[in-house]
Amino acid sequence: MFRGLSTGGTPGTRRRLEFRHWFDRAKNRGIASGDETGYFRAVLELKETFFTIQKDDEDVHLIDSATLTVPSRHFMAIVGPSGCGKSTLLKLIAGINVESEGHIFWEGRDLSEEGDLEPSEIGYVPQFSIAYENLTVEENVESSVRLRCKTHGRDEFYDLVDRVLESTGLDPIRSRPVRVLSGGQKRRLSLALELVTDPVLLLCDEVTSGLDPKSEQEIVKLMYELSRKQNRIVINVTHSLANLELYDSVLVLHEGKIVYHGQPRALDHYFGVDEAEDVYPRLAKRKSDDWQKSWNKHRSNYYDAMLSAAKATPEPKPIAPATDDDGNPIEDPDFDPAEFSTSAETPGMFSQFFALFFRRWKIFIRDGGQLILQMAILIGFPILVILFDLDGVDALDRLSETIPTTVEQYENEKDAVTNNVKLAGLVSGLIMFQVILLTLMGSNNGAREIAGERPIFEKEKLGGVRPLVYLASKVAFLAVFVLVQSVWMAGFVWVICKIPVSFVAMFTFLFLVNAAMTSICLGISSQARTADQASLLSIYLVGFQLPLSGAVLALPTLIGWLTRPFISAYWSWAGVVDSLNSDYLRYVKDGTETPFVASWICAAVLVAHILFGLFIAYVGVKKPRWHG
Repeated sequence: MFRGLSTGGTPGTRRRLEFRHWFDRAKNRGIASGDETGYFRAVLELKETFFTIQKDDEDVHLIDSATLTVPSRHFMAIVGPSGCGKSTLLKLIAGINVESEGHIFWEGRDLSEEGDLEPSEIGYVPQFSIAYENLTVEENVESSVRLRCKTHGRDEFYDLVDRVLESTGLDPIRSRPVRVLSGGQKRRLSLALELVTDPVLLLCDEVTSGLDPKSEQEIVKLMYELSRKQNRIVINVTHSLANLELYDSVLVLHEGKIVYHGQPRALDHYFGVDEAEDVYPRLAKRKSDDWQKSWNKHRSNYYDAMLSAAKATPEPKPIAPATDDDGNPIEDPDFDPAEFSTSAETPGMFSQFFALFFRRWKIFIRDGGQLILQMAILIGFPILVILFDLDGVDALDRLSETIPTTVEQYENEKDAVTNNVKLAGLVSGLIMFQVILLTLMGSNNGAREIAGERPIFEKEKLGGVRPLVYLASKVAFLAVFVLVQSVWMAGFVWVICKIPVSFVAMFTFLFLVNAAMTSICLGISSQARTADQASLLSIYLVGFQLPLSGAVLALPTLIGWLTRPFISAYWSWAGVVDSLNSDYLRYVKDGTETPFVASWICAAVLVAHILFGLFIAYVGVKKPRWHG
């Protein structure tokens, strides 16, 4: 789980209440200047920080004793060979990874013990794309604002969207779908989505990887400009050693250890190389422990130079507190000289719900392939049920119950009973075929719904989207599909096939089995690592429904009792069959060895399946699943 994102109250409220407490400690630590009404210096610090995992029953330090200081209005690069721990260190700072030992401070407070940054105060740009391909640039930014910023009125909302698009150079292409953007434009959009809250700490993970040199330079310049606004700190993880002159400091990692952190111009001198590109080969010539020991001996000299340069950078002054007629400051609980950014207030649950719900519908409508697939399923599956035994459809209302009085009539009745059993079997088969197709629809509904957008959801969750609200929006979206599919399947087959059961009963159990399979597959989707994995598991689950239900092929008694509680198809089939016309029900019971259950019990079990699937889905969305 995250280190502990704060979600209560408005951004800055906690800081207002505890500012003086933080100020005193920060001043004692040497990272604050002035007095309580003067300038307060934002600083990020790591003290002997470790991130350790278990491998082969041994501790492996992915981050080993990291100690660093980053002043305000600072642009820092984290560089190093592949696999040295750059992204791991960035996730530690972001709170995605939790430090095993040590401390991380922000503004003089320990984030592990005193609560993390507000979601709106931190911006995290991961390696993967965090935008929806079928939406336009402007629509993605609007969505980010709705989910992360509480605005007052349409004018304020659109002013914020325009300001973010202009600041990132995206205004000329605001109407373009994301899928047609170049790599550099997508990276700009990733930055734009984080800037909607005006974060004080902006963390970027390999946002320049894979770009051509010109695009890379443009993105680095943009990040440099962003670091100069108010007192923002921008940290960029990169493998590239180009454009280092634009950074205020460069941190070099080697095998999880910090081996340099200072001004870019001193990098060549420290490593004894002619060009920055020679640093990586130079690192390989010594053990990381030796490099770390060397850095610990020389760190103070390089830090003094770096921090002196930072102090020389002109700082923006905060708005002065209100004064009385004599010029004395008025005590104002809302004034906060530590307020470096107008970080937005996170919207409420209902605002986030409707933003997610309507965005999902917009994405669905824009996806032509999904539209065609859903229409094909909606129209084709009921027709398949009818084709299941088209010759027997007209005979479903011909159940014979004549009373024999002669030998000839007994012979005829014997044939009639045989025919009745066949008709009852046809009814049972039609019901099961409907049920199985509804489980397949449910699988298609839920299997990819969360897993398919997991990386984006994790990013939005870090930005303040509540997992329960996200899941509720998915349930509301999928409920529409479940309702339409179930009504259409039940109505179409009931009218054409004239199945001897009330429409309400048939619809109820088809709806419940569809909802059960949808929710269970949604749970699978929330637990799966990839969308393909979720789809495969969901298809396997549907595949087991028919043979393990025992409605078509009888199961051994013990196996039947062990498997049926978990087979949604059985309970739906049994519920519809129990609601059949009593004559048909008698012949269905005569023609199968499968045990029958009262319809109310069947409904209760299916509701339990739905609740179980939703519980698993909630557990899945609560659990972080970052990839890359």
